[in-house]
Amino acid sequence: MTDIKSLTFKQLARMGEQRGWEPYRARQVFLWLWQKDVNSFAEMTNLNKTFRQHLARDFIISHLIPVRTCSSSDGAIKITFRLHDNNLIESVFILDEDRRTICVSTQVGCPVGCRICATGQLGFIRNLQWFEIVEQIQGITRATGIKPTNIVFMGMGEPFLNLSQTLEAVRVINSDWGMKIGARRITISTAGIPQGIRQIARFPLQIRLAISLNATTDEIRSQLMPINRQYPIKQVLKAVKEYHRLTRRRVTFEYVLIDRINNLPEDVLRLSSLLKNIPCKINLIPFNPFPGSPFKSPSPQAVQKFALALYPLLPAVTIRKSKGAKVLAGCGQLAAVTAVRHNKLEPQIG
Repeated sequence: MTDIKSLTFKQLARMGEQRGWEPYRARQVFLWLWQKDVNSFAEMTNLNKTFRQHLARDFIISHLIPVRTCSSSDGAIKITFRLHDNNLIESVFILDEDRRTICVSTQVGCPVGCRICATGQLGFIRNLQWFEIVEQIQGITRATGIKPTNIVFMGMGEPFLNLSQTLEAVRVINSDWGMKIGARRITISTAGIPQGIRQIARFPLQIRLAISLNATTDEIRSQLMPINRQYPIKQVLKAVKEYHRLTRRRVTFEYVLIDRINNLPEDVLRLSSLLKNIPCKINLIPFNPFPGSPFKSPSPQAVQKFALALYPLLPAVTIRKSKGAKVLAGCGQLAAVTAVRHNKLEPQIG
């Protein structure tokens, strides 16, 4: 049977029209699925019994299957989910004072292959469908009992290489008959795909954009992020300037600090030169180690020194320490390399 959660609102409304539903029925069903997160059609109590029986006859309601949960003392919870085809993804819940953030994945693995990211070492398996992206939010909310205030597309995968499904997920997360999370509380992070940046500049919802920059020269950035060979820094920043011209919204640049690689005094000057004419915020993120990585995080003193040197030149500078690093839930640490077999956790990819 068809998974009813795989239908977009337009598809559900069109199907309902073909079946002779009253015009408001599609919205009622969609709200039960995505805002109230029901497990069965029997729970849709404002629909008559016969209508619910017909739905149950023709459709199923899917949920991602949680196979592992890791909690850290700093308020992060990482959940590994199994998809219908047995592939695995990871999502993270981050509790920070009045912000309750869920970090979602958009792909199984990642084709970009950044050397500073554990996901990039897995290779690419497939894109997630929009409902698989949104179900991560439902799965974490169900597990924690806490509704999120913010959603960030910063998990496994490159959102702009799965942009149509990512933006459909955004629509459902934001819509009144979906999750009703404000557009300005939704952030999409990209390694820097110029055509994606330009497309999102024309997207009607005022979502936020974050760019992973991570270096001040093409030589170093290409070593860290191979995609820079296709889209060098100049092309990325040109697209960012167009984004700001069209939206008037400030961009966040994420800069992962790696000891003796991109945190040198000359990097401060180059970074300020690159970004001086772009209204932006800079998030400095100390590198989060993961198994097999050759890189090291700078000392806290070195991170502070870099920030203080940059601050007079680019005033909107923050140091962001990723939560959950000890359980591999921090930035760049998601890998989904465990699966449950015979009630045991074993190493596995895919």
